[in-house]
Amino acid sequence: MSPTSETAHGGRRLVIVESPAKAKTIKGYLGPGYVVEASVGHIRDLPNGAAEVPEKYTGEVRRLGVDVEHDFQPIYVVNADKKAQVRKLKELLAESDELYLATDEDREGEAIAWHLQEVLKPKVPVHRMVFHEITKDAIRAAVANPRELNTRMVDAQETRRILDRLYGYEVSPVLWKKVMRGLSAGRVQSVATRLVVERERERIAFRSAEYWDLTGTFSTGRAGDASDPSSLVARLNAVDGRRVAQGRDFGPDGRLKSDQVLHLDEANARALAIALENASFSVRSVESKPYRRSPYAPFRTTTLQQEASRKLGFGAKSTMQVAQKLYENGFITYMRTDSTTLSDTAISAARAQVTQLYGASYLPDKPRTYAGKVKNAQEAHEAIRPSGDRFRTPAETGLTGDQFKLYELIWKRTVASQMKDAVGNSVTVKIGGRSSDGRDAEFSASGKTITFHGFMKAYVEGADDPNAELDDRERRLPQVAEGDALSAEELSVDGHATKPPARYTEASLVKELEEREIGRPSTYASIIGTILDRGYVFKKGTALVPSFLSFAVVNLLETHFGRLVDYDFTAKMEDDLDRIAQGEAQAVPWLRRFYFGEGDDHSAGVASGAGNGDGDHLGGLKELVTDLGAIDAREISSFPVGDGIMLRVGRYGPYVERGEKEEEGHQRADVPEDLAPDELTVEYAEELLAKPSGDFELGADPETGHQIVAKDGRYGPYVTEILPDGTPKTGKNAVKPRTASLFKSMSLDTVTLADALKLMSLPRVVGTDAEGVEITAQNGRYGPYLKKGTDSRSLENEDQLFNITLEEALAIYAQPKQRGRAAAKPPLKELGTDPVSERPVVVKDGRFGPYVTDGETNATLRTDDSVETITPERGYELLAEKRAKAPAKKTAKKAPAKKAPAKKATTAKKAAAKTTTAKTAAKKTTAKKTTAKKTAAKSSAASSASAKSDE
Repeated sequence: MSPTSETAHGGRRLVIVESPAKAKTIKGYLGPGYVVEASVGHIRDLPNGAAEVPEKYTGEVRRLGVDVEHDFQPIYVVNADKKAQVRKLKELLAESDELYLATDEDREGEAIAWHLQEVLKPKVPVHRMVFHEITKDAIRAAVANPRELNTRMVDAQETRRILDRLYGYEVSPVLWKKVMRGLSAGRVQSVATRLVVERERERIAFRSAEYWDLTGTFSTGRAGDASDPSSLVARLNAVDGRRVAQGRDFGPDGRLKSDQVLHLDEANARALAIALENASFSVRSVESKPYRRSPYAPFRTTTLQQEASRKLGFGAKSTMQVAQKLYENGFITYMRTDSTTLSDTAISAARAQVTQLYGASYLPDKPRTYAGKVKNAQEAHEAIRPSGDRFRTPAETGLTGDQFKLYELIWKRTVASQMKDAVGNSVTVKIGGRSSDGRDAEFSASGKTITFHGFMKAYVEGADDPNAELDDRERRLPQVAEGDALSAEELSVDGHATKPPARYTEASLVKELEEREIGRPSTYASIIGTILDRGYVFKKGTALVPSFLSFAVVNLLETHFGRLVDYDFTAKMEDDLDRIAQGEAQAVPWLRRFYFGEGDDHSAGVASGAGNGDGDHLGGLKELVTDLGAIDAREISSFPVGDGIMLRVGRYGPYVERGEKEEEGHQRADVPEDLAPDELTVEYAEELLAKPSGDFELGADPETGHQIVAKDGRYGPYVTEILPDGTPKTGKNAVKPRTASLFKSMSLDTVTLADALKLMSLPRVVGTDAEGVEITAQNGRYGPYLKKGTDSRSLENEDQLFNITLEEALAIYAQPKQRGRAAAKPPLKELGTDPVSERPVVVKDGRFGPYVTDGETNATLRTDDSVETITPERGYELLAEKRAKAPAKKTAKKAPAKKAPAKKATTAKKAAAKTTTAKTAAKKTTAKKTTAKKTAAKSSAASSASAKSDE
């Protein structure tokens, strides 16, 4: 008898999913007899520190959370923030007759199910319930057809988790000691960072080349229309049979790769144009070929991330967060998949919509199938598609904002994948003429016409290069034949310069990682998020720019841990992990070779440098991190700029330096942290060194006798006082030096003692309002402002700080505040527009520290975040998590007032006692509700983040 049938005969079944949002949706499909609860991601994991490790473990086990001496046995502990949820799950299980583990159908989901079974220790029948879409039919089918837990998938996830822990916990401390505290290394994140750094190195080494050519506008001499233009534009292709050099013919050093091509400079190009002014031109050849373009395969995780980046401007992490919501609310199938396969049901739904929306002429005779392109794809899911056996059109979903945009993208791609090819013709026309000085010049033009758009009616894929021509772009040429005479209406001389290789975007980095078979598609979003959050990479527009810090980190890893960031070795590790997952290799021997370097098989060994390992001993990871004396911290963080100038990465940021500290003429200057490395030229470094730096002594304060100095700080130039030796700096009697930022109109080399004393007199008390609240004028990092209690208002200029009157201040406060602003205190940083609320997001300084806000939602920055390094994506992520955690607002119905019972008076003491008791009970009830809400309202985004492996 199936579980569904049994329900009709009584019994209680506990279904555990990963996220509260998914639990709510599934509960609606299962109905009575089922209790659906969320684990909120992983309920246990490797310990985060020695304090979480049980006392019976000692030595390295406490540090690593893995017993490397006893077959790499992992030490699992229930996460501190999940203990309450585990207690709740145990209570629910005690009241249940069956347990259904309904976590995601991938390695992480299987591992979560296993951990739940291990921790809950159920004494009732346990079923593994799997599904790839959250629809009524899919959920009921999953309940009726459970399977056993897949221990091989669990072992594969555990091996990856142990490997990543050993890698991170052994290598990260090296970065702390030799580069900077708080850094991290990871099996995939370090390689991803190296890719971005290597691209920047190519840009730094790149030397531009200049080349010239001609563009001609040629007329047929007849009237034209849209289908048959009267003229065409062609580019100079060859002179005297020798092809004219284009950008592809130059190397990164700015030199031609071959001497077989003709390099035209400006003078020669202009001379040729003059010589061709009166030339006769004719069509030398017309080559026409049929054009055919097949539709793109349905989305898998990486192609969805790439296309959402190109078309919607979403980061990889944002894409996955929005997709997770769509999945959990039943709109799309599971969003972590390597597959491009569609089920028969999905194909039928897509074909039906093709006929309905575009007509039978757009439907191919047979359904289209797509072969998988991902090596060792880990799951047998479908592609990402709209859920159900009938696809809802975007308009039918009721979705809005980012969820609507992403659903529409998925829907269009899925429907288009079952449509006919686009067909047409491509044409190449070559035009020749002879110049007055006897040179033969040949021009070339290419065109494309689409006679049947097929799938392009529904969807056209974007491109990483914003200048690239999309598939549906037509270029119509006149209908000409060989020998036709043409006249040159215009000949223009065009100069070009070769460009350095483009920086990676999130989309192109995901594509590069996948093509190199590094990491897994399901983890790319978290990997990119990690390297952004760690400050290894920052964004300029959509481009990923490596920081100077990442140069130091990658330099250290390449020099002393070469294999760990070797692309082929990392891809080979991925193959080995897949072999373990498939039962073709054993985890413990592989981990032993990787960590200790033991055994004859060197495939998992690690050696300094990138040797091929043929016959030579490859030491293990442990051996490499033992001897750190060979790592020169200064050397790995120093990079020559030129002319004796060095770029150094210090613990407080990057700086340029000429000479040594002890030498005469030594110069040093901080480098802006948001400067792209390829922009640090010798000329720019000279400018930085020429700027005033260090302390400028301004004199002594006549009142205190303290020396006043001007300095260039992290947030700009400022003045401060030097307190006498012995002044307490900590404790109750601590004295802080007076400090003030320079006005924008001031500079370090011109500020005077009088200016400094005036600045340090701020804040200035302007007066008090009618209620006695003090109003002060203050200068902040983002400009001058007034402050009254917690209410701040910006001032128009800095001079007002010293001359604004109380009357003027009160007039400012009498004005209404701008909508959405609780106070006029200037923001610490502007991040951009939130993709969900579509409101501007800023970082502000609050009572409990800095926080991000869009005017509706506030989210405090975490320990690892800082105002200086927080990215827009991180800000949006914090707001998304806060929104997801917020309990839904309910409007309570007001109970009808009860009439007081007649003739029942009570004493004042009894009334007071009752009031007190009622208040106490109300507080307890509120506290319980708050605790329950906090436990239940964990976000699906948090669930996803905690569930996926940190690589």
